[in-house]
Amino acid sequence: MFVVFFLLLRQNNQTTINNTMKLREISELLNAKVLCGHDRLEEEHTSAFASDLMSDVLTLGDYNPVILTGLCNMQTIRTCEMGNLDIIVLVRRKKATEEMIEEAEDEGMVVMECDFSMFKACGLLFKAGMQPIF
Repeated sequence: MFVVFFLLLRQNNQTTINNTMKLREISELLNAKVLCGHDRLEEEHTSAFASDLMSDVLTLGDYNPVILTGLCNMQTIRTCEMGNLDIIVLVRRKKATEEMIEEAEDEGMVVMECDFSMFKACGLLFKAGMQPIF
């Protein structure tokens, strides 16, 4: 029975078992500019979370998802640091400041800039196999 179910999922291109994406693949898919963390681009991740509310982001440390946000200030870096989250994609053509990049580098974070809307970026990642946390 399980084999039939798995084959049906695979046939519909909806397989969600063991999907991972390298950070390099994420940056290419989103046509994102990597600002720091170039040495980590071969790391694989399975989930993402999108929010401009840093209070929501603080609850995600155990999952360590890729964070997509349009909030582009030091609060973003510091909140992710406090929450043990270290991969940030800035969406909606937001540009990180030098101060943000320096702090992220000091913390070993990966920060990318993406011109897409949050909706489009999330849709592309989901379509490529990235999973939501909940």
